[in-house]
Amino acid sequence: MGSRSYSNLLDLASGDNPNFSREKKRLPRVATVAGILTELDDDNSVGSDARSSICQERMIIVGNQLPLRAHLSSDGSGRWNFSWDEDSLLLQLKDGLGDDVEVIYVGSLKEEIDTSQQDDVAQTLFETFKCVPAFIPPALFSKFYHGFCKQHLWPLFHYMLPLSPDLGGRFDRSLWQAYVSVNKIFADKVMEVINPDDDFVWVHDYHLMVLPTFLRKRFNRVKLGFFLHSPFPSSEIYRTLPIRDELLRALLNSDLIGFHTFDYARHFLSCCSRMLGLSYQSKRGYIGLEYYGRTVSIKILPVGIHIGQLQSVLNLHETEAKVAQLRDQFRGQTVMLGVDDMDIFKGISLKLLAMEQLLLQHPDKRGEVVLVQIANPARGRGRDVREVQSETHATVRRINEAFGRPGYAPVVLIDSPLQFYERIAYYVIAESCLVTAVRDGMNLIPYEYIICRQGNEKLDETLGLDPSAAKKSMLVVSEFIGCSPSLSGAIRVNPWNIDAVAEAMDSALIVPEPEKQLRHEKHYRYVSTHDVAYWARSFLQDLERACRDHVRRRCWGIGFGLGFRVIALDPNFRKLSVEHIVSAYKRTKNRAILLDYDGTMISSGSISTTPNIDAVAILNSLCRDPKNVVFLVSGKDRKTLTEWFSSCERLGIAAEHGYFLRPSQDANWETSVSVTEFDWKQIAEPVMKLYTETTDGSAIETKESALVWNYQYADPDFGSCQAKELLDHLESVLANEPVSVKSGQHIVEVKPQGVNKGLVAEHILATMTQKGMLPDFFLCIGDDRSDEDMFEVVMSARGGPSLSPVAEVFACTVGQKPSKAKYYLEDTTEILRMLQGFANASEQVQAQAGRNAAQASELAVIGRE
Repeated sequence: MGSRSYSNLLDLASGDNPNFSREKKRLPRVATVAGILTELDDDNSVGSDARSSICQERMIIVGNQLPLRAHLSSDGSGRWNFSWDEDSLLLQLKDGLGDDVEVIYVGSLKEEIDTSQQDDVAQTLFETFKCVPAFIPPALFSKFYHGFCKQHLWPLFHYMLPLSPDLGGRFDRSLWQAYVSVNKIFADKVMEVINPDDDFVWVHDYHLMVLPTFLRKRFNRVKLGFFLHSPFPSSEIYRTLPIRDELLRALLNSDLIGFHTFDYARHFLSCCSRMLGLSYQSKRGYIGLEYYGRTVSIKILPVGIHIGQLQSVLNLHETEAKVAQLRDQFRGQTVMLGVDDMDIFKGISLKLLAMEQLLLQHPDKRGEVVLVQIANPARGRGRDVREVQSETHATVRRINEAFGRPGYAPVVLIDSPLQFYERIAYYVIAESCLVTAVRDGMNLIPYEYIICRQGNEKLDETLGLDPSAAKKSMLVVSEFIGCSPSLSGAIRVNPWNIDAVAEAMDSALIVPEPEKQLRHEKHYRYVSTHDVAYWARSFLQDLERACRDHVRRRCWGIGFGLGFRVIALDPNFRKLSVEHIVSAYKRTKNRAILLDYDGTMISSGSISTTPNIDAVAILNSLCRDPKNVVFLVSGKDRKTLTEWFSSCERLGIAAEHGYFLRPSQDANWETSVSVTEFDWKQIAEPVMKLYTETTDGSAIETKESALVWNYQYADPDFGSCQAKELLDHLESVLANEPVSVKSGQHIVEVKPQGVNKGLVAEHILATMTQKGMLPDFFLCIGDDRSDEDMFEVVMSARGGPSLSPVAEVFACTVGQKPSKAKYYLEDTTEILRMLQGFANASEQVQAQAGRNAAQASELAVIGRE
């Protein structure tokens, strides 16, 4: 289903992909008035300003696949029957949302539904299961899932670089277009059912990473959370992705982004810093990224398991019978268990090699220890999967031939599908569980193993155990999987180190029984209290917190395609109308104009920092108007500013952020703060030199009144780390000196206390008041944090004695961002256009005054004649 508000993204997604067409039958959106159902009109609805009368909390959960099982009716009618998939995490998390939260699922179906049946199936699923199916054409789905997701994203997120066509495959633009297209289809499905002012949306995993952009573009205030279930790679890996910025910006259109571990979150934040220049900070325990006025929260929350489901399977008669069978099969032997998908990242072959090493180094284990390796079918497909299967079978065959004997096979490989209860039975009889993946997002196998080892009375009786005795279990886990930090009692290993894994396997077998019981108790206590319900409940609480200020913010979107983002600012903050301010300029008589230089009069991205001819000409024109007092404020030194603006005789200049002041060229420089000594420089400069020597790309800028350490060209992460350390170091050594130490955009600055650009605004107001020129027009423009002091002084002066009671005050920042200013202009070009409008107005008045004077002179001459 197409939408005009997504035309830019559809251009990206066009290519050879199928065109989007409107469906014949559409699901009702929400009941906004009793008895009336409304539909979402894609062509006319452009925002979410209208409030719905529906107040019940709803959660729309979006995943690649719906938590459903489907099978054709056995009567040959071709009808589909559906049931809940109890193994689906999306279904299990519902337990943590509470009975008062209505849950709607959006996702695709594993089975291909004929086009003629799609409308009826969609209606049935929505009415029966509250599920909204996204029907993806098979060719498009193959490109999306098996192509982009499994061939590009999944390997890269697991630290596999596409160094050759055989390793993951090179980037394919058509697969990326398919990925965007499918995300667009999912977005359309969400729009069919969402009530944007009230509903929460929770998007899951890397299959839908650009979905937040589609939703945020249509509904600027949508309450949107995203959780990534895979690893997030380090910036050195992630930066190789050609569409790296698009994915980062899409994720940042969420309100809350969740990760399983701190490492994954740290890598994401590092990528945002290095590739988008964004900084983050912790606010009372919450990590937040400031992104165009919005705070994007970062959540670190490892997922749990559904304990109730496991316990219900443990209670099945089939499970008890299977446990009895396995007890007899492995009687007299110690079972170690591995449960992994058959893919390249699960480390099955490395585990087998460690087993081989164990049997070589410990001959006494032969005939006594068995490794049961359950290999689940791979979710992807391709040559790498076939290679893993081939290597696994060959290794198992070699080990069994070398160490096996009649009635004993050291490795039992199970690569045929198992029923869930059968897998549970293997957990119950295994003395230890080995999870040695080389990279995995979370991996819940250890959690399942711990709960199953807790068992129940019937299973204890089957195994001949005392039900009152303490339970025991042992875990050997890879340090490269997400659950590893949560399992402090497990033996952690580097799966690439075969000897270390073999040693860990031996340790797991010989650990004293009391130690096994203590480790099991500790793990069971954690897993049982941090289940999937706890995970879902915690995420929803943080999502509510992250979205609570939405209704109070003024939002609008900027950018095209996947570069779209939403600006969220104070309702009173608006763009400055050039026509309006020029009109105010014309009708006022005592004007104060205060201009920042860097980033305002000249673009912050410009290589050359010298003023251009046009800017100097405009400043001269403004200075010639006797009604104007014009001041230029800069962080640069007074010598440089004097040279640059030598032609501007009446221009006031404030150098070094206001420490030095000069109202005109023929006046002497003054200091805004009385400072007699700069001995503190002898303390601060050696400290800064130390950090400069150890931070490549940093430099010291020495000014008359200040010292600045600049790390703009250093590594972003290291530079920021060094800046924090330098700030702390300087505050410590300068504690008794009359200076302030502050950090800014890529700088750490030491300057005399009290020096800021606000002093310049106070100086102008005081000087004009003394001269009897009470300002009735005050314009103040700046672009960065140091200019906020000017804005504060100007805004607080309104209604005071230093301004005319009818004064028109314009505090304006450059760019749309949070600020104490009430107005903004986009860039330097718009500022110069506005100032040129002032200059033209002044010249017209002066020209008219000249003509009037000439006419008066002529009349006087005529009168004398």
